[in-house]
Order: sequence, then structure tokens, then C-alpha cells
Amino acid sequence: MAISVVCSGCKSRFSVSDQFAGRTGPCPKCKKPIVIPQKSAGEVTVHEPDPPAAKGATGRMPTAPIVFQERPLSVITVAGVIAGVVGSLVVAVVCRMVWGPGNAPTWLLAAGAIVVAFPAAWIGYWIVRDREIEPFPTTSLAVRCLICAAVYASLWGVHAFLPIEQMNDEFWRWLFVGPIFGFAGALAAFAALDLDWGTAVAHFALYVLFTAVLRWILGLPTF
Repeated sequence: MAISVVCSGCKSRFSVSDQFAGRTGPCPKCKKPIVIPQKSAGEVTVHEPDPPAAKGATGRMPTAPIVFQERPLSVITVAGVIAGVVGSLVVAVVCRMVWGPGNAPTWLLAAGAIVVAFPAAWIGYWIVRDREIEPFPTTSLAVRCLICAAVYASLWGVHAFLPIEQMNDEFWRWLFVGPIFGFAGALAAFAALDLDWGTAVAHFALYVLFTAVLRWILGLPTF
């Protein structure tokens, strides 16, 4: 059995094995000492521990590490991810064969950006998230990924109105436009998925990399 714990300092939520019930340990994220509550039929309350009467030989508070239970991805989820990636690449190849390089219709590109955005946001979260913090519940994560995906797809929509050929000829212009797109995408991941800033940038970069590969297969400018 696992005990659900919420840190009173950083509000991080994670699960701890019931064998640690009643023990004191630091929060995996902010390191603030907390007491693992006893598992009971009623409501579980997390509170800060009383100051220890004595310190150990090292002069530090005698605390034990908090161990939470990691929930691994199921085989079905992993298989679905692989199938989705391979399927997207196959569809891109077929579209290139049907319409020719760089001639895919606008409606197809818009639909592709929308369809790919959600699974990319979901998969990206599981790749870059902090393993020391329990992941969001499925429903909450789905809503957060939808918000993030909407922003990601919208950025490709804005990209469609840019004079890409002219900007690629004068590549220095991307030095001004590129950071704006990067900041907007990273901000979406930062706010929606509660990632730190560096991880949020990596999350958006994974989406851009995957969609850039699809555009390359279609014969379109990758950026």
C-alpha cells in the first residue's frame, strides 16, 4: 500500500510506501523535512515535524530519505507510442507521394499539427518530467497536455503566415523571431505542466524536433 503525501513547503505530491509511515524525511524536491502520516481510514494530514531533541553525530537532523513509488508506463502505452510515431512517419511519406514534395495542402498541415500536438505533449511530459515527483493523475495530465498542445499547434499556425523563404535566405532574421517562438512554447509547458524552465524548453524542443522531421519528409521547410 502507498500513502499519498503533499509537501507543506513546495506542495509537491508523491506516494510513499506505507513501511515509512510515521517516519520523518526530506521532501524529494525542496528537501523540507516532513512527517509521513499513518495510513488510516480517515483523512490523511501532512504536518511539519517537531524539532528533534538531539542531533546526530554529524550535527544534522536525523532524517531518513522519503521513497515514493514510481508508476512505470504500461506495455500498452509504450506500444501505442511506438505505433503513433511510426504511423505519423508513414502518413508523411504517403502524403509526399500523393501530393509531391512541398505540395501538401494547407488543411492537411493544419490537421497534422493539431493531431500530433497532444500525443507529443503527453509523451514529452513522460520523457522530461522529474522522476522524484509523482506524475499528475491521468485526467489532470490530459487537460494540461491539451492546453499545452493547443499552444504548440497555434505556434505552427503563426509560423504559416511568416515569409519563410525570405527569412531562410536572410537567416539572421531567425535570431529575432526564433526566441519569441521558443519562449511562447516553453512558457506553455512551464505553466500547464508545472515544469521548471529548462525542462519546459526541452519539452517544447522535442515537439519542434518531431514536427520538423515530419515537415522534412513532406518536403517543406523545417523552420
